[in-house]
Amino acid sequence: MRKFLVILDDSRECLNAMRFAAMRAAKTGGGVAILSIIRPEEFAHWIGVGEVMRGEARERIEAHYEVFAKWMRDRQGVDPELVIREGEPVPEILAQIREDPEIGVLVLGAGTEKSGPGPLVSQLSKNAGTLPIPITIVPGDMSKEKLEAIT
Repeated sequence: MRKFLVILDDSRECLNAMRFAAMRAAKTGGGVAILSIIRPEEFAHWIGVGEVMRGEARERIEAHYEVFAKWMRDRQGVDPELVIREGEPVPEILAQIREDPEIGVLVLGAGTEKSGPGPLVSQLSKNAGTLPIPITIVPGDMSKEKLEAIT
């Protein structure tokens, strides 16, 4: 089975990437892997309570994931899997792609701010020619109707 890997973060554009990945998976018989990354600097100053903070970060991620997962199951018939990694985003995304041979496409949402499409899109698109899988970049302001039409 081919899986679409999509990144779960706090960005607005994450929503369109999730929608696109679920719709494509539903129409192609694929799956969805949702990756969320906990950055290590979140705990650097709190040595004594680092584990508690890490647990709270995981709980927030799981709650956020459940919202997307329920929509994917109910509306698209896709049962996504959640992967949580700790580290810097780009190396962790690349590690997940290397470690899961079923991942066939990386789906990223592009921001609409004047500063650019966002750090993940900027960093990963620079290396797109050497990645082992294609990247699909979904515009952050694309309507749900347009997404449905192109998937």
